[in-house]
Amino acid sequence: MLVVAGLVALAVLLSWPVPRALARVTSLRRAPRAALVLWQATAVAAVLAALLAAPAALPALLGQQVRLSQSWPTVTVAALLSAVVAVRLLLSGDRVGRNLRAARRRHRDLVDLLGTPGEGADRHMRVLEHTTPTAYCVPGVRRRVVLTQGTLDRLGPDELTAVLAHERAHLAARHDLVMEFFTVVHEAMPPFLRSEAALREVHLLIEVLADRAAVRRAGAVNTGRAIVAMAGGPKPVGAMAMSDSTRVASARIQLLDAHRIAGLPLGVVAATMYAAAALLVAAPLALYGLAIAELSLV
Repeated sequence: MLVVAGLVALAVLLSWPVPRALARVTSLRRAPRAALVLWQATAVAAVLAALLAAPAALPALLGQQVRLSQSWPTVTVAALLSAVVAVRLLLSGDRVGRNLRAARRRHRDLVDLLGTPGEGADRHMRVLEHTTPTAYCVPGVRRRVVLTQGTLDRLGPDELTAVLAHERAHLAARHDLVMEFFTVVHEAMPPFLRSEAALREVHLLIEVLADRAAVRRAGAVNTGRAIVAMAGGPKPVGAMAMSDSTRVASARIQLLDAHRIAGLPLGVVAATMYAAAALLVAAPLALYGLAIAELSLV
């Protein structure tokens, strides 16, 4: 039963205190890709631990040799407990996915109706006649990059290049799917275990990744100017936007050109985070394997 207790404890720890503590380690943002992998591993490990806890209890409850004809009630209860976790995830995934896709479809139809389409390589772009500087992308099969006329009027050519590189990075890397995954796991958890801070941190890391793509294309100065110009702009539901709150925009600007974390090279810290991510995912699998290593069904 110690293994089962370990799986339950791991599920609770990785669902509640660990994400809250991880969100406070803001220096990890300087290696956004590795940090995002670490966040994903934390979520996956929490789900695995929750799914495997009940099946791992079978050897302790029934012994090493399980006769299904005699033990099916206990096996059924264990399967049902795991099914509760799986069903919550499936229902959350269905709800989040349907809502996001419906919102994106409505907004895509709206910008196609009201916006001016681009040409050639910019055929997925739409320009809206609005004075507020705004830029965002609508992911999906019929993806769109949407700008307002206010964006075109306010930004110089290099800053506009940064904005477009940022939005295209979101689309190319399918950052929407990463954010959707975290949203599904977040909403599948009981309300008292959810961490809004964790969700905000993941969103920031995704924006930093897109900002780094913009820096490679237009330089850090032009990208920083573009972030400032777009700060506070609106963002439709389901879209990935260059605009953000002033507080988040300030944090993103500080992360445009980071080379070290706590005095260590980024590569060293990133490798450590990748290793930690692998260990997190392996931990519930190892505990489960330990629990059922000698279990046999007869």
